[in-house]
Amino acid sequence: MGRILREITKPSSSSSSSSSSASNSTTTSTSITETVNGSHQFKITGYSLAKGLGIGKYIASDTFNVGGYSWAIYFYPDGKSVEDNATYVSLFIALASEGTDVRALFELTLLDQSGKERHKVHSHFGRTLESGPYTLKYRGSMWGYKRFFKRTVLESSDYLKEDCLQVHCSVGVVKSHTEGPKTYSIAVPSSNIGQHFGQLLESGKGTDVKFEVDGEVFAAHKLVLAARSPVFRAQLFGPMKDQNTQLIKVEDMEAPVFKALLHFIYWDSLPDLEELTGLNTKWASTLMSQHLLAAADRYGLDRLRLLCEANLCEDVAINTVATTLALAEQHHCFQLKAVCLKFVAMPENLRAVMQTDGFEYLKESCPSILTELLEYVARVSEHSVILCRHGNEAILDGSDLNGRRVKQRL
Repeated sequence: MGRILREITKPSSSSSSSSSSASNSTTTSTSITETVNGSHQFKITGYSLAKGLGIGKYIASDTFNVGGYSWAIYFYPDGKSVEDNATYVSLFIALASEGTDVRALFELTLLDQSGKERHKVHSHFGRTLESGPYTLKYRGSMWGYKRFFKRTVLESSDYLKEDCLQVHCSVGVVKSHTEGPKTYSIAVPSSNIGQHFGQLLESGKGTDVKFEVDGEVFAAHKLVLAARSPVFRAQLFGPMKDQNTQLIKVEDMEAPVFKALLHFIYWDSLPDLEELTGLNTKWASTLMSQHLLAAADRYGLDRLRLLCEANLCEDVAINTVATTLALAEQHHCFQLKAVCLKFVAMPENLRAVMQTDGFEYLKESCPSILTELLEYVARVSEHSVILCRHGNEAILDGSDLNGRRVKQRL
């Protein structure tokens, strides 16, 4: 290698000129402030039943997201302030998530239901604001009107139809960002490591371990298995590793399930379950997902287990839900278990599920689950009674007169 020689010279006139030119170069950037807009329609049925709820008590909409924040509409049928003595209804929009100094524009509209479109609108949009957008300081901060509408006028107007009010709310969250000079980026393809490992499995090159599953033999690579599964790692390299790692017998598993397990380990994705079973039916796909979930739990493959849970949640059906529920209980799949319990507890499903062979298996293998099922059935029945009493509208009590807390609907 050659040496690097440093030569100290005086700058020439040409170099001074280029230096001066460089020092005078100019870059630009632009600050852009705009609103991220969204809206929510809130239908209030059973208005006459809501009257008498109490001053400062409200009915809340479900929360909705705009500009990265959650919002909720509050309607006070008896008004928000004691001094108004229930003369007016109050209407507010509230920040329902954590946030500090959230700046936004709002519009609250009570819809005219006569078709004449004489809506009652209070809006920040499209007009000059002396102090700029409204600022909400914390979760529970509100914007709106204590005296939105006089109750006696409202009840004789076209805004109230068939004991129902309709409120439309628009929110524009103010966002700022700075744009600098355009930079050109190079598109980088997504990771294809799974494809490479999958092709390695299909080629059969370099395999150093075999598994016998239900009379069928599968070749694989020890290092790949150990990297993906803590159970395989202990079995192949741990202090208690199998003596014969040339051919390992796998008990209590069917060959197509082990093949699907290997596919996931190498490809990091699920195979086509219908193609794997050779049956083009939902039932076959569900059955394979059930077996594969048990295999994933057995070998500590958490992502595969969640993928199987997701598939089973989407394919809950009368003839398979009981066995899926038993599987969820045995393998501690709490989300899947909750989905199955809710499905079975529905009055239109319960009797049909109880007549399946899977329900008999559930009673024998997981008798404790029946107690939880009864609790779900009781909740569904109680909820149905409440909905009937309140005209299918859940009324939420607001105990905080200052509106510092948003109660979400259950």
